[in-house]
Parts: sequence; C-alpha cells; structure tokens
Amino acid sequence: MIAHLRGVVAGVAESSCVIDVNGVGYLVFCSSRTLASLPQGTVTLLTEMQVREDAITLYGFAAAAERDWFSLLTTVQGVGAKVALAILSALSPDQLIAAISAGDKAALSRAQGVGPKLAIRLVTELREKAGAMPGGGAAALPAPVGAKGAVGDALSALTNLGYRRAEAEAALAKAVEIHGEAASLDQLIRAGLKALAK
Repeated sequence: MIAHLRGVVAGVAESSCVIDVNGVGYLVFCSSRTLASLPQGTVTLLTEMQVREDAITLYGFAAAAERDWFSLLTTVQGVGAKVALAILSALSPDQLIAAISAGDKAALSRAQGVGPKLAIRLVTELREKAGAMPGGGAAALPAPVGAKGAVGDALSALTNLGYRRAEAEAALAKAVEIHGEAASLDQLIRAGLKALAK
C-alpha cells in the first residue's frame, strides 16, 4: 500500500500528474483542486491505491481532508473514483460538509457525473456522517465546537428548534460568509433559517 509520494512533478495532465520519485515516474490521478495546488519543485502527495484485476491505480491528494472525503464518497453506490474526484474538483471539503448537511442537491449536481438521483443519494447516505468529516478551514464556521458569542447563541437556538448540529453549523457558516463575523444574533438566526429552508 502506497500512502504518500514525495518527489518532483514531472508532468501534469487534465486529471493526473506524474511524480518522479528517485527516477521512477508514478502516474497519479487527482482532483483539479489538487493539481492546481501543486508547487514547483519537490511535492508530497497523500495517496490511495486501488488494486483491481486489470489495473493498479494511484489517486493523489494535497490534503488529508480531501483523501478522507474520497474514501467516504466512494462508499456510495454509483460513485466510483472518477466521480469522487469530479465532486472534489467542484467542491472543497468544507463546501461538501455544508452542501450535504443542508441537503443542497444543486451544489452537488455541479460536479460532472452527478445527476439529481445521485445527488439525492449522496445527501441521504452521507448526511449523518458529514458533520464528523474534516474540512479545509476555508468556509468553516468559526469555533463550531463550544462556539461563543452570537455564533454560539445562534447555533444553540437552531439546535433547540430541532435542527441537527451539523445542519445548523453549515447554515451558520453561510450566514457568517454573508454578514461577517460581527453579525448580530438576529441576523445570524434569520440567515441560518433561510439557508436551512432551501
């Protein structure tokens, strides 16, 4: 099992790259997000290796959160490695958490190969797991666990109304994006409820 590669980027294609490790070129399939983040010179890619009768394939990830999401996405019926990479190209781990928690099928359908039925299956099968998955920090709710101030109060209010914590966190992350971290409690609750109603 190859867990990571450290070497020089020898070439980049539309959906893959070649990593030269001491003279051996490894073909690694990646999301467009990972390919875009590859630096000049030496790079370290986290990898997942899939062994099939007809092929041994390496998939590469710039971050552990993306690798974990790849593993989870491929447990859903109808999501193979190619579709999982397409989803990770269209949505960051944080955006995936928010989309699945809020049941945003339109956001999931932006990924190539994901139609309405598969989007529904993703939401249905992964909703309970999404809140526990790692994000990348880009669109995450500030201090979701034990959040203080208006964000913490808004989170408490939404969960007391019967919304799951993961759903409420995703909705409030959107509210914070719109109104900023200095938003009032009223603004956060209104924007959170609006996001949850979609």
